[in-house]
Amino acid sequence: MTDSLVPAASPAAAAGPEHVTEPVAYDGILLASFGGPEGQDDVIPFLRNVTRGRGIPDERLEEVAHHYRAFGGVSPINAQNRMLKAALEAELADRGIDLPVLWGNRNWDPYLRDTIRDAYEQGHRTLIAVATSAYSSYSSCRQYREDFALALEETGLAGSLTIDKVRQFFDHPGFVQPFIDGVFTALDELRSRVPGIDVTREVEVLFTTHSIPSADAERSGPAARGFGPEGAYAAQHQAVAEVVMAAAAGGLDIPWQLVYQSRSGPPSQPWLEPDINDAIAELPARGVKAVVIVPLGFVSDHMEVMWDLDNEALESCAEHGLIGIRTPTPGVDPAYVSGLVDLVLERVNGTAVADRPALTELGPWYDVCRPGCCENVRLGFKPAVAGIAP
Repeated sequence: MTDSLVPAASPAAAAGPEHVTEPVAYDGILLASFGGPEGQDDVIPFLRNVTRGRGIPDERLEEVAHHYRAFGGVSPINAQNRMLKAALEAELADRGIDLPVLWGNRNWDPYLRDTIRDAYEQGHRTLIAVATSAYSSYSSCRQYREDFALALEETGLAGSLTIDKVRQFFDHPGFVQPFIDGVFTALDELRSRVPGIDVTREVEVLFTTHSIPSADAERSGPAARGFGPEGAYAAQHQAVAEVVMAAAAGGLDIPWQLVYQSRSGPPSQPWLEPDINDAIAELPARGVKAVVIVPLGFVSDHMEVMWDLDNEALESCAEHGLIGIRTPTPGVDPAYVSGLVDLVLERVNGTAVADRPALTELGPWYDVCRPGCCENVRLGFKPAVAGIAP
């Protein structure tokens, strides 16, 4: 549509409403993810893809590569996406919904551009995208939208193929429930392992997510919402953590905090803090004996979970004499899989906002991203689908 405010959008989304309440006849689901290497020879080429445009030499990339090399050069994320794709297909089949799931990655095979090209050749024209990231920031939302636009440009399909995107699902019950279950189970395990432990004084719950540059965090989400210096990214995590603790703590006032991990920027660049390992180091002085680590920012056990948490953070717990338990990510939990299908059906059916589940006051989040949402300070705004420019 030449008068569309939203590039590559369906007619229902083209004018840029906050929530689309007109039904849309999608003919495919685009499952979009980060991607990862599948062998030692893939590691450096993959990291070049991730850092393209930043001029990082291979010598510095090799400093990160050892995380992947420790697992044979194979990132767990691709296997997890294959499992998620199969689980979504099974859920759709169980509900009698005839929508194929098409999987494409930003940084490794199958690349988004190839998936989109194949989809068009197979007759698909109207896709609804589900990205494997729940929160609002440049890297977790806008970059996906920019990569969709780039893939359409590279394939020459801009104007011929529609790509809408489901809302960010940080507070959807299907995403949140696995974390509630995980914290509840971890607290129960601690009571069994340490009889008499006082969970209100001797346990700390650390909700952890990927750190991002402070300048990008400030610009996450629409500026008009006034989220403050850490933006929607931190506000969404904080709100979800409150929901999880209220549901899992059984009415007890158990200490918790939001922490960050996996920062990769230069020391001169401010990123969100505190780092999880620094937070762990401070706990023994407060009489804490055990830590529950909740990977709240992650949908599956990919490298930042398996290395940065299961390796480094749990080692930090041991070094400081703390019991450490890491709770599961949603992965292919039935509640999560069902919730993703529900998010697709919101757009298929044009579900009214009042009928959309959201466990925090921040949601339900926008179907069409607002102007200026989630700017990357270093790169500025690039063309993006599923949102109003810039």
